[in-house]
Amino acid sequence: MRRGVPTMVLARRAPGVVAIGLLVFAVAWVASKAFGKGFGLTGNGPQFVIVALNGLSLAALYFITASGFTLVFGLMRVVNMAHGALYLLGGYLALDLIDHGLGWWPAALLAAIGCGALGLAMQQLLLRWNQGQDLRQALITIAVAMILADQMIVRFGGEPKTITPPPALAGSVSLGVYQLQYPAFRVFIMGAAVAVAALLWVLIRHTRFGMVIRAGVDDRGMTSALGVNVQLVFAGAFFLGALLAGLGGVFGGTVLSLAPGEDDKFLLSSLVVVIIGGLGSLQGAAVGALALGLVEQLSAVYLPSAYTNYSVLLTFVLLVAVLAARPAGLFGRTA
Repeated sequence: MRRGVPTMVLARRAPGVVAIGLLVFAVAWVASKAFGKGFGLTGNGPQFVIVALNGLSLAALYFITASGFTLVFGLMRVVNMAHGALYLLGGYLALDLIDHGLGWWPAALLAAIGCGALGLAMQQLLLRWNQGQDLRQALITIAVAMILADQMIVRFGGEPKTITPPPALAGSVSLGVYQLQYPAFRVFIMGAAVAVAALLWVLIRHTRFGMVIRAGVDDRGMTSALGVNVQLVFAGAFFLGALLAGLGGVFGGTVLSLAPGEDDKFLLSSLVVVIIGGLGSLQGAAVGALALGLVEQLSAVYLPSAYTNYSVLLTFVLLVAVLAARPAGLFGRTA
């Protein structure tokens, strides 16, 4: 039996390895055509570097936002359809605090904590009493998302707004190729995504908190019988997931914009990332975010001009292809 274990592990990881290989191949193919000419591509090397970096920074933003979603949805099996609303609320809270004279860093921290507190209140007051009832939880969080969306329109209006980045990250950094400059804040987001991934991996895999979460998901009754306060741990996990959504909103509002509809967009992107990567898998969320970010940016620029308007469909083509080959996601576990 033990001889079969490595084979099973390799078989389970093979789809993820293949997906990463295909993604690298696709990017390399576009790069070869971008630096040369052919197939209707421009042959503009500097443009490819910028577009690829835009894809990586967008993937980093998707990962930061979706990591909170995968923590709540994947590990706790809670369908939080208000995750996108928490994302947008985090950005608006930071913007409001900055407009009242607070610096970017404390505003980002307070906005993220505020979203975490709101998520915790939602979990304790509305979701805790409906554990295991997925449809009811989904309907409750949809209602919360609609209420938050309407209130944000009333408070902040419908015009797109942008958060000014902190002075230390307001400039550009030299890339060392083609004499290109790239926004420092986008580079910071990529580094922040790596830091979030490392911290969550350590938290879930190498701390008692993470062990209790995983044990509570698998067998809540037995975990409680061992004297563990499962509800307290789940509350902490929900707080962390909502905090990451708010933090993603601060980053997104700084590098993109804040406007009605962004909540739905980032809820959809979080769902796509989690479905592609597999429920509860951090490495899956990272691969899913990377695939989604690069596909969106590269297709918007490098598809033939006659098909540029269909670039958004490639997101769903990616989703369908993954689900057809691996219904549980690239790194997901079948029941």
